[in-house]
Amino acid sequence: MSTSSNPLRDALDRRLPRIAGPSGLVIFGVTGDLSRKKLMPAVYDLANRGLLPPGFSLIGFARRDWENEDFAQIVHDAVKEHARTPFREEVWQQLVQGCRFVQGDFDDDEAFETLKTTIHELDAAQGTGGNFAFYLSVPPKWFPKVVQQLKKHGLADQKEGSWRRAVIEKPFGHDLASAQELNRIVHEVFPTEEVFRIDHYLGKETVQNILALRFANTLFEPIWNRSYVDHVQITMAEDIGIGGRAGYYDGIGAARDVIQNHLLQLLALTAMEEPASFDADALVAEKTKVLGAVRLPKDLGKETVRGQYAHGWQGGEEVVGYLEEDGIDPNSKTDTYAAIKLEIDNRRWAGVPFYLRTGKRLGRRVTEIAVVFQRAPHSPFDHTATEELGQNALVIRVQPDEGVTMRFGSKVPGTQMEVRDVSMDFAYGESFTESSPEAYERLILDVLLGDANLFPRLKEVELSWQILDPIEEYWDKNGKPASYPAGTWGPVEADEMLARDGRSWRRP
Repeated sequence: MSTSSNPLRDALDRRLPRIAGPSGLVIFGVTGDLSRKKLMPAVYDLANRGLLPPGFSLIGFARRDWENEDFAQIVHDAVKEHARTPFREEVWQQLVQGCRFVQGDFDDDEAFETLKTTIHELDAAQGTGGNFAFYLSVPPKWFPKVVQQLKKHGLADQKEGSWRRAVIEKPFGHDLASAQELNRIVHEVFPTEEVFRIDHYLGKETVQNILALRFANTLFEPIWNRSYVDHVQITMAEDIGIGGRAGYYDGIGAARDVIQNHLLQLLALTAMEEPASFDADALVAEKTKVLGAVRLPKDLGKETVRGQYAHGWQGGEEVVGYLEEDGIDPNSKTDTYAAIKLEIDNRRWAGVPFYLRTGKRLGRRVTEIAVVFQRAPHSPFDHTATEELGQNALVIRVQPDEGVTMRFGSKVPGTQMEVRDVSMDFAYGESFTESSPEAYERLILDVLLGDANLFPRLKEVELSWQILDPIEEYWDKNGKPASYPAGTWGPVEADEMLARDGRSWRRP
């Protein structure tokens, strides 16, 4: 790859985007939902924004019996339906030149030889320079097989001056032992720095904004500690059920699906110390320190709650309970709701509880981090005038309406001295004209550039499982999930968990 620089480009100009060098992407499991709704549209959006090289290549690998033309049509339809940016024929025509399809099973040696030949042909025709990323958009049980096949057929070999990378979707194992085994298999084939574990939450602009909010402003960091913060609530709520994912979801559950990766990553970003720089190693070092300092509650029976949605009403429609969903064992103990209380054993956070909750079929779809501050130590205002006053809070909304809200007390006009909560709001959509790129756009581009900033490393994955495993073991041996009607905000037991601490859940 040429290293010549553009003499007209000013190194201080942040507006010029990073553009991927010659490269291609192989998607295993290209017929799946993730690929159709997220990956292929993200590739098109990157091309549309001029961030992909002219000869970029996209190879789909799946069981279906398709020709290259069929595959191109599938990509075309997925892009038209799901892309964020407008459809432009000339961009599509350039992209379609590099689209190829390889049919076969994951244990089919012939198919992998065809894949190898296809990569060589694209290298010659499109000038991809031998640089390929392999995206494993497949059920976790197939990860080891695909990775071993890539090794067996020489597809993972790093040749002089070019790279081969592996991209793995969550879940990274279902407990610590399986995560370690998976990591061992993957790292036998790909070096550590060429393995990218996708946590799409970390690709969201608002998640990255947590760092900007904390470390680019002097306003927040001085009070971001146990002296001022009463507690932190991190919520990821969904208003949908399990849909067609019964096979994947049953036996996994909400805590493994969301807390182990997304919510513990959000906790790490919220609680970590300022990194020495914003490169991957410095960020990982600080996140790892926080995750290593997380302490589980002594009484897991009282400080953790799991639930399962029951029959109820959502958005004006009657919906069935989890146990009545197609393909679910009527005796299943899988959690569709999980809430846990954690503490962080370090100087900054000692004694400050972090409450994490996630669930399906809750009141609405929302992900937010609420940093709730302590009450004023002494209020000169008459008791009756401040009874409506809550606690100051800084709420970072990750989705759907990305932004930040600050809640504080203010005098009500025209009264003697009545103080009431008001909110000051910053919304991405109103402050910036450019819409936020999809998380997968950012992450796929980072993979092609070899930038590992937003990808959880091996150590973070293992520490997360160390936090969650004892909770899962306790749940496994004790009782069954509490029931909550679909469309509500979870089981009563979760409200009681906070009430015992004299606190209550925020209504997002």
